[in-house]
Amino acid sequence: MPIRSPSPLVPSRTRSTPRGSAGTGAPAFAGLRRACRKLSFRQHDIARQLDEHGRYEFPLDREFPFHVALFQLQSGRYTTIWNWHERLEVTMPLDGPLRMRMGQQVIEVAAGDLLVVDNLKLHNYEDFPGFNTRVITLTFRPEFVYTPGSPACDYTFLLPFYAMRDGHPHCLRATDELARPVTRALTELLQHYFTPEKQAYHQCGCKAALLQILYHLTTRFRSAEVMRSAFVQRRRQAQRLARLFEFVRLNYADRISVTQAAELVHLSPPQFMKVFRKVTGMTFVAYVTRVRLAQALRLLRETEGTIAEIASSAGFSDQSYFDRRFKAAFGKTPRQCRAESPADLVSLL
Repeated sequence: MPIRSPSPLVPSRTRSTPRGSAGTGAPAFAGLRRACRKLSFRQHDIARQLDEHGRYEFPLDREFPFHVALFQLQSGRYTTIWNWHERLEVTMPLDGPLRMRMGQQVIEVAAGDLLVVDNLKLHNYEDFPGFNTRVITLTFRPEFVYTPGSPACDYTFLLPFYAMRDGHPHCLRATDELARPVTRALTELLQHYFTPEKQAYHQCGCKAALLQILYHLTTRFRSAEVMRSAFVQRRRQAQRLARLFEFVRLNYADRISVTQAAELVHLSPPQFMKVFRKVTGMTFVAYVTRVRLAQALRLLRETEGTIAEIASSAGFSDQSYFDRRFKAAFGKTPRQCRAESPADLVSLL
C-alpha cells in the first residue's frame, strides 16, 4: 500500500532540560533539522477529526497502520480540545519548548526531547506566551509492532507506552546518551516515509527505523514492567468511559453530578471516581471544568458575545470564578485572550 504524506486544576509539572543546553545528540539533531527543511509542517487543527467520544482517530492502512504528522504549533493558533486515542504516539519538538498536559500533569519538553504520550489519558498541548515550534509526531497501532502471533520479545517494544506510572512520564531528553541513535533513526524514518517513491521497500525502512527508536526507549525505561493483562483492563476502562465523554461534550453547560456520571457508565460513585482518575489522570470535576474552559476559549474567538454571556453559556454561573479558572488554565484573562484574537478572524480551533 502507498505511504501517506503527511477538583480545581493545579497541575503537577515535570521540567525539561533548559532550552539551549548542549545535548550529546546535538550533531544528530542538527541533521534532523536539516532533513526537515524539505518537509511541510501544517497548522495543528484536529478539532474536526475528533469522533463523537472525543477520540482523535483517523483511518490507518490495515497493512501499514503507521502515520507521521508534521505540525506547526503557535500560541492561540492550534486545537486546544482534549483528546484521547487507542493509537500509540511519540512526539518531538524541533524549534522550542513544548508543554504537554496528560491528565493533570504538565510535562515540559525541550527541542530534541522525545516524549512518549500517555495516549489513553486525556491530553493536549498547553498554550503559553511565545509558544511557536514545529513538532514531529509518530503514531501507530500496537499491532504494527506486536500481535498475539508475534515472538514474545516483540511485546517489549511496547513497554514504554504500557508501563508508565502516574507522575513519571517517559521522556528521552536531548542530553541523554541515547538521544543520538534515536534522532538518527528518526531522520532515517522521515526520509523513507516522505519519499515520493511508493514502494514496500520504504515501508520496511520506516518500520525498521521505528523499531530502533522503540528499542532505545525500552532500553532507557526497561526498569518499568507491566503485565499485558493490566493494559487490556485499562483499555477496557477507557472504552467504558467513552459514553460519558460524549455526554459531557454535548451537555457541558449543564450541572453534571458525580452520581449522574457514575450511572451513565454503570458504576457506583466510589468505583467511578477511582476508575475515572486512573484512566484520565484527573478528577471528574476537573475534567468537566477543562471541557467548559476549552469551549469558552472557542466562543471567545468565534463569537462576539460578552464575557459574561460566554461564561454562562459554558456553564459558569459566577463570572469572577470563570475569570480565575480561565487565567489559571491559559495564562491570560478572557479579556486578554479576546484582545489577541478578534472575533472577525477565522478561528483555528
